[in-house]
Amino acid sequence: MKRTRHTPEQIIRKLKTAEQLIAQGKTVVDVCRALEVSQPTYHRWRQLYGGMQAEEAKRLTQLEKENGRQIGRAHV
Repeated sequence: MKRTRHTPEQIIRKLKTAEQLIAQGKTVVDVCRALEVSQPTYHRWRQLYGGMQAEEAKRLTQLEKENGRQIGRAHV
């Protein structure tokens, strides 16, 4: 299986889809198959992005990049 990187916005969309499928009575295994991700990936996404809105995820990504740049400057 080809490894792909998902943006935080894509992850949040997939998690919302997963919530809908689970509400319809699907199992986590069925949901992961529908989302085309592994179960550990699904659970990690839920832990990191569960309950987050797309705008919040964008802001989180921006802050992480900003913090990475500041840390890099501190070591120079």
